[in-house]
Amino acid sequence: MTKTLSSLYDSYENGRAAAQELEASGITAGKISLLANNLEGRNNPAAHEGNESEAGAEAGMGFGAVIGAGIGAAAGIGLLAVPGLGPIVATGWLAAAVLGAVGGGAVAATAGGLVGALVGNGLLEEEANILAEGVRRGGTLVTVLVTAEQEEGANRILRGHHMVDVAALGQGYRSTGWTRFDGVAPPVVDSAGNVAQAAPPVVTR
Repeated sequence: MTKTLSSLYDSYENGRAAAQELEASGITAGKISLLANNLEGRNNPAAHEGNESEAGAEAGMGFGAVIGAGIGAAAGIGLLAVPGLGPIVATGWLAAAVLGAVGGGAVAATAGGLVGALVGNGLLEEEANILAEGVRRGGTLVTVLVTAEQEEGANRILRGHHMVDVAALGQGYRSTGWTRFDGVAPPVVDSAGNVAQAAPPVVTR
């Protein structure tokens, strides 16, 4: 039996490092997924012209190699504009479930699918809404499917890369009147027009 672990990061670099360490620990690449907000083009996925592979095709490759070459490059899904989230870069099993990529990289993407996919894989709806909102506000989401034997080690890895405290994040969102993720809302930007950050780096240790 597998369990879904999800962790949100303010920094793409922290999320990528967590995903790479998960794979290095022995968890297969096909069990790891990463979605990152890319409104400012700051994550700069490598171009991968002419890719005809389907989402999830990177499962047999080293996850570190995939994201090192530009996240999503091997899956042909790379940089996408998703309603409610804005431009994102994505790879892995959750990305495939959310984005519904088909041959040639064409995508029928819906942000609401992120909440549904998370809930469908065992997360509470409230947590799934906070995580989706975190991505909308500039965060990077790492999800991993683990066995009971892998769970403790995977949690230790996720915590070791400055993960955001989701409970505190949700409390902060609700204090401003937020109630749940809105899949048709525009991406959150600051007064200068830059994408907002998911939250101050509230670290769970």
